[in-house]
Amino acid sequence: MNDVSASTSDTTESDLEDYSLRARNWLIENLQPRAKTIDSHLQRTSAAYYTPEIMASNRALQRTIFEAGYAGITWPKEYGGQGLSKLHEEVFIRDSSDFVTPDFGVLGNTTFQICVPTMLAHSTPAFLSYFIPKVLAGEALVCQFFSEPLAGSDLAGVRTRATRDGDQWTLSGQKTWSTFAHLADWGMCLTRTDWDVPKHRGLTWFAVPCNSSGLTIRRINQISDEADFCEAFFDDVVVPFENRIGEINDGWTVTQTMLVFERGAGRATDGEALTNPGLLAPDLVSLAQKAASLGDPVVRQKLARAHTIDFVGKSLALRIEQRGRLGGFNPGMAAYGKLFRGTYNPIRARIAVEIGGSAAMTWETSDANGAETSLAYLNGRKSAIAGGTNEIQRNGISERDLGLPREPSFDTGRPFSEVIRDANNWTS
Repeated sequence: MNDVSASTSDTTESDLEDYSLRARNWLIENLQPRAKTIDSHLQRTSAAYYTPEIMASNRALQRTIFEAGYAGITWPKEYGGQGLSKLHEEVFIRDSSDFVTPDFGVLGNTTFQICVPTMLAHSTPAFLSYFIPKVLAGEALVCQFFSEPLAGSDLAGVRTRATRDGDQWTLSGQKTWSTFAHLADWGMCLTRTDWDVPKHRGLTWFAVPCNSSGLTIRRINQISDEADFCEAFFDDVVVPFENRIGEINDGWTVTQTMLVFERGAGRATDGEALTNPGLLAPDLVSLAQKAASLGDPVVRQKLARAHTIDFVGKSLALRIEQRGRLGGFNPGMAAYGKLFRGTYNPIRARIAVEIGGSAAMTWETSDANGAETSLAYLNGRKSAIAGGTNEIQRNGISERDLGLPREPSFDTGRPFSEVIRDANNWTS
């Protein structure tokens, strides 16, 4: 496994101050200051905002930051990164928060926080030397070809087939819920390479160019009238052997690493979260002001509860990040953050509707932020399902972090081909 970041043990306060000064001077000279307004929720999350033109401008900005030496701060030098510590990364995140930096939407998260860190842990040096500089320069944005129509929370049950033919593999199957895949350049794809072993043992990951012949990507409309999710169809898609990520048939090990990153562990966080609760839920205070209910004691209680959710969520993320920094990463530990969001995002969304009343659910067409609350309410349950249901997170915590016995499973130890055969007989 490759070491993703340098140790912080040799980093002094003086080092960080010098680094901050250099970074701040560069930021002032080269980037635009960020407007002192709250960004529109729609712009930050809606797939409609992230047009190819918007993505192109952000790719150019990413290249500027890369060429200046501020991209991949904790990634290894031999692959184009800076090889610095998490503390250096936190300093740059803090100092750059006042400036316009690259914004790739959810695709930025899957690329820089999930897929590439997983690649760094499991891919070959030859692949990383070729691929990582492209990512850092904004030329390779990566989505996840993970879930399937018949393999959602049970990710080990994927059926997309990879068949080896000499120095290449042929992929056939279907993926779904691949966020922003229509804007991605590459996808990390989980496939089945051995059907005659138990389902967790016959999996292999591949890096697949999204413009590959035989790969079709279609967007999926959602209840919110957004279309950030995609489905992908693999019809004999050819992938070079060197594009595999991890060992053949050891894809579940790679999956465990990805789930840790997907659920937020190891991500740089705001170190002040435990001591500074921040502003009192600014979005909900604004709603209460619109509804002329800011003086209502019940509304004020709801504001306090939402503020508590925000503060506890940030503090939990910091605790997970700190534990991971000390070597405590595992999917069960990472599941705490995912379970928190799945449990409390819908509660916070409901609080917003209760506070705002009709003002939260209706808006003028000229109001760019008008749909923010209603969309949050419609999407509130998403985090309880996407990336693994709340029930799956509880299983992961109980089994992987607390050491409780595993739930009984009918397919444990059985060849996956037999499991499918028996399942087909049950439904016929």
